[in-house]
Amino acid sequence: MYAVPLAEGAELCPLEPWQAEEFFAHMERARANTDPWIPWATRSTDLESARATLQGYADRQAADSGRIFGIRLDGTLVGGVMFVHFDAAAGVCEIGAWVEKAGEGRGLISAAVRRLIDWALVERGLHKVEWWNSSGNARSRAVAQRMGMHHDGTMREHMLYQGVRQDYEVWSVLAPEWRAAGGGRERG
Repeated sequence: MYAVPLAEGAELCPLEPWQAEEFFAHMERARANTDPWIPWATRSTDLESARATLQGYADRQAADSGRIFGIRLDGTLVGGVMFVHFDAAAGVCEIGAWVEKAGEGRGLISAAVRRLIDWALVERGLHKVEWWNSSGNARSRAVAQRMGMHHDGTMREHMLYQGVRQDYEVWSVLAPEWRAAGGGRERG
């Protein structure tokens, strides 16, 4: 229905349940990058579960509590971003992202995350955007740092995932900080 340009040949667009077949094929290609870090990715193991993942986000979008978007490179789904949690009343949301190998190293995740932060803080008027990552996920941490987020703290052994208790880092940017830094302008 619509797409937002991210870079040459790349765009950000909604992901919806009717796209489950394409989403599942993408998850199969992305599994090595996603399974170590993203719980819902490990549950999208066939067409039915991939559709359920997308339906869950469609339901959350209808309730204004979450959304999911795909990143397409030359027409192929190579990654995505989502509002993991979105609480307009509290003024807080959490953004997450993933990418398959074909989309790495092109700045697509940073461009897409920047768009979501702008939308949340500027257009929707939220106060705070959070980014949570496993302490072992250096690439995810780097995204938070590129966005100018502050490390709020680390929750030790916060989540049991794939049989291992993982520490989780929480990063955030506040609306006044984002605006003072120029909003969606390119950051280091």
